[in-house]
Amino acid sequence: MARFRNFLPLLAILAYPAFAAAQGDKLAIRSFDSNGVKIAYFVQGKGEPVVLIHGWLASAGLNWALPGISGQLAKTNQVIALDVRGHGLSDKPTRDDAYGPELVEDIVRLLDDNKIKKAHIVGYSMGGIITANFLVKHPDRCLSGTLGGMGWLKNGSLPEAFFGAIGKDNPKADAMALCGRSLARLALTEKEIKAIKVPVAVIVGDKDDVIMKLYVDPLREVRKDWPIVEIKDGDHITCILRPQFRDEIAAWIKKNSK
Repeated sequence: MARFRNFLPLLAILAYPAFAAAQGDKLAIRSFDSNGVKIAYFVQGKGEPVVLIHGWLASAGLNWALPGISGQLAKTNQVIALDVRGHGLSDKPTRDDAYGPELVEDIVRLLDDNKIKKAHIVGYSMGGIITANFLVKHPDRCLSGTLGGMGWLKNGSLPEAFFGAIGKDNPKADAMALCGRSLARLALTEKEIKAIKVPVAVIVGDKDDVIMKLYVDPLREVRKDWPIVEIKDGDHITCILRPQFRDEIAAWIKKNSK
């Protein structure tokens, strides 16, 4: 995993030019200052806004652009996909307090920077955790929510050991590890999950067994009104590559458009 992470900054840098070249002038790569941290993002298309939040160890380009998800959504909507702090072309602070709740507030500042009052919020894996928290903390900024490859993150349900010991007591900490461990601070209570009034759909691979067992199945019992769509033959890595995945996101956004 550590060796793979060493290639991620390079992949993020290469993904954007390749994607931008394929899209011509349809893609705009921008950045803004989010409480002292530079956040990079791209904008594509026109229409009702959709914010895309990628998974841990990924980037906007890798998670959304290269699989064709943002391109499909941009046919009918304005797509805004950010590199979460600690990832991609965004800054990579090595302070523990730069993550956790700040991951959620970055979405507020992203909307403000683009003068957007409300948007459809779509997240995958880590992005799903951020999305769910955003729906609780800022419901007035949401048109709909989509939890991809994620469900309900409870207290204690995200093993810290998964992210390794990198950076735990080191001032030169690995930013991605810090970001990953901080997600536990975004856990939601049952009361908070039940209080969400924004329309929410869950989209998960039918072979994503760990996510299904730890996070989606508990959510079924608490929010029976939330549709759970299973993507055929999708696991946690390949789900985003399935045409059904992007079709389901597009259908949910269309259903909840104004």
